[in-house]
Amino acid sequence: MLGALATLLVFQCLGEGVSYVFHLPVPGPVIGMLLLFGFLMLRPQTADAIEPTALELLRHLSLLFVPAGVGIMVSASRIRGDAVAVIVSIAVSTTLAIAVAALVTRALLRRQRHDPAATGATP
Repeated sequence: MLGALATLLVFQCLGEGVSYVFHLPVPGPVIGMLLLFGFLMLRPQTADAIEPTALELLRHLSLLFVPAGVGIMVSASRIRGDAVAVIVSIAVSTTLAIAVAALVTRALLRRQRHDPAATGATP
């Protein structure tokens, strides 16, 4: 478990480093996740070693939002003047995320219906 956790943290740190060095507008953890994805595509057997630890982290993901929630509560007075912009951006991004998820799901279901090999059925 420690090795898998170290691997996840190394990729997060790599992402932070890439974001910092190249002054990218993308958060470091997102870049680290993309680097980890690329690494796992090259070495799929590593996913088996990381999976149990990642699933355990996902089980307790709600605890990781507590510091973010506290940070929002502490800095609420600073964003009070921008409340309308924050609410609009949250509403628009949530709507877009739901729409994209629906379109991807529809496309995958359509593809699964038309491709008998995807369901494991024989023609």
